[in-house]
Amino acid sequence: MNSDSYRREVQRHQQQITRLQREKAQEVARVTQENKRAYDAANAAHRASSVSVMQSKIRDAQRYEAEAVRHQQKVADLEGKITQEQGRLNDAQRRLADTEKTEHQRRLQQEQYAARENQRTIASIRGQLTQHTELHRMALTTLQKLANPPESITVLFLAANPLDQQQLRLDEEVRSISEMIRKAEHRDSVRLDSRWAVRPLDVLQAINECQPRIVHFSGHGSDQDEIVFQDAGGNTKLVSKEAIVQTMAAGSDEIQLVFFNTCYSRGQAEAVVEHVPAAIGMSTSIGDDAARVFAAQFYSAIGFGLSIGRAFQQARAALLLEGIREEDTPELFVTAGLEADSLVLVRSSKA
Repeated sequence: MNSDSYRREVQRHQQQITRLQREKAQEVARVTQENKRAYDAANAAHRASSVSVMQSKIRDAQRYEAEAVRHQQKVADLEGKITQEQGRLNDAQRRLADTEKTEHQRRLQQEQYAARENQRTIASIRGQLTQHTELHRMALTTLQKLANPPESITVLFLAANPLDQQQLRLDEEVRSISEMIRKAEHRDSVRLDSRWAVRPLDVLQAINECQPRIVHFSGHGSDQDEIVFQDAGGNTKLVSKEAIVQTMAAGSDEIQLVFFNTCYSRGQAEAVVEHVPAAIGMSTSIGDDAARVFAAQFYSAIGFGLSIGRAFQQARAALLLEGIREEDTPELFVTAGLEADSLVLVRSSKA
């Protein structure tokens, strides 16, 4: 039962006690009345001049006394009922007090919970505003850099092909990329710097040395959002998505694109655009030929001064032209507030 139910119960007991007390008062009045009649009849018998009148008054006095006793018994009964009802009232009041205390504590807990939820909501909103502010700052910075492009950009090609993994033709990928850049209109503006048998700590070292605009990962990936590097023995060394994202966030401010040409790298690409303007990842596994053709055409388009968005579309088209039905595997992500078609890394000298 809730407090309202106990409150109504208390009210019923109070009303019952009031009714019983009113009946008791009426019976007490009748006792007084009958006692007075008996007293008056006894006095009349004492003053009577004849025996018959005296006996009649005595009988009246006895009848009145009997009535007084009967009403007095009713008074006693009503007092017992009042006592019982008072006990029930006390129990109901105690239960009401306990329930009100419990409900009060529950309300306090709910209010405290609501206050904590409000604080979490406010903190979340502040966090989102901070994130949006940071993304806006990143977008402005990126657009400013694109408005004043450097004379040349560096593509840092990081390759890992551990001995205990299926061997990939990464050398063919580099050869194809180099050839397509060499054929591009602005070939002198794109420099390809490759690093092989890459171990995890090699990544930051290479970024610091090269200050690349594009970081390109080539090799294996796992379906757990991990990239496969090599250890000191040339075997597999797995690196988590979180580690890669943190590495890119801590890398050079010059990085405009991270290209994950590895299997199952969609998660890395989607996460890393919180720190760099654009990223490409693979939604599932990708074949050797598909990875080579897609990357080569992408960098060819970049070398002709096309945007990242247009280069991505051309690279997918190249897969179809070669009859490689993996055009839906690569995915492009950009930072909120930016358009892929506005991200141009190499501008024509005629512009």
